[in-house]
Amino acid sequence: MKAYLAGAIEYAPDGGKSWRELVEKFLTDKLGHSCYNPVKEEFKIIPPSEYKSFRSLKDKDLDRFRYYMGKIIDRDLRVLTREIDYVICYWDRYAVKGGGTYGELTIAYHYGIPVYMVSEFKPGEMSSWVIGCTLEIFNSFEALFEFLLQRYNEQA
Repeated sequence: MKAYLAGAIEYAPDGGKSWRELVEKFLTDKLGHSCYNPVKEEFKIIPPSEYKSFRSLKDKDLDRFRYYMGKIIDRDLRVLTREIDYVICYWDRYAVKGGGTYGELTIAYHYGIPVYMVSEFKPGEMSSWVIGCTLEIFNSFEALFEFLLQRYNEQA
């Protein structure tokens, strides 16, 4: 099984790394599942010499920025639609500000890929569209992990 880790990158203080590392370790160690971590994939598309200043290209060289973003979007959506069994999404105040997570959730829903979400928001504070894309919503990673252990250990 393979999970896609959706959530904020651009506006997250640590680029969305810490929660993804936590989830990736759990999936590997406890379930034997692999995952697609888009944070790691950006390094494969954007040259190291440009990575630190990549976001500033929005103001300096919009065409170059679009070029890289197009490659990132193409790769992420290709993997999502061809390789992924389920999506784990961390929906926090940083994800709300971005755009990619909305798109990933919508595509997952359209392709019938289950979305398991962890959110700091109560459902009444969330977008109806986003809620509609999910199969389950949890208020902590611990609750998600408990669910995944039960759900995917039963299939083994």
